[in-house]
Amino acid sequence: MADNRIAEIALDESTVLKRADEVEREREAALRDLAEGSSFVPLRAAAAGHCGPWSLHLSVPEGRLALRLRDGKGADAGTIGLGLTRFRRVVREYFAICDSYYKALRKASAQELETLDMARRAIHDRATRQLLEALEGKVETDFATARRLFTLICVLHIRG
Repeated sequence: MADNRIAEIALDESTVLKRADEVEREREAALRDLAEGSSFVPLRAAAAGHCGPWSLHLSVPEGRLALRLRDGKGADAGTIGLGLTRFRRVVREYFAICDSYYKALRKASAQELETLDMARRAIHDRATRQLLEALEGKVETDFATARRLFTLICVLHIRG
């Protein structure tokens, strides 16, 4: 039986200078959650005989998301590329609402925080649906896995 999960994931850190503590916590949580439970089948790699668990290296060369894959035996299983133009707006919206949320943590009421958190989750969910559409025909995955991958895409967009 195939092991269709992400066992290991790494981010290209070469373009990132420094991240806020909140962002680091989100990154760590996404990485941990993906390693603990994910559903991931890269269709072209699987059709070529590669089997998981999968190791991924995420980078954003020239404005494109690159998911470099290694199979369960450590062999190169190809790279999946996605244009990120379609995510530009939702990433900006997500950054803006996260910034508002983190600033509000210091002084807002519980109701205001709840409203901001609901907005943050709604934007994140919309972006996750966009990511699932972009991955269609390339990767079979579930909503929870795509949601965590979107978090990591956001982390890769942060520049200093």
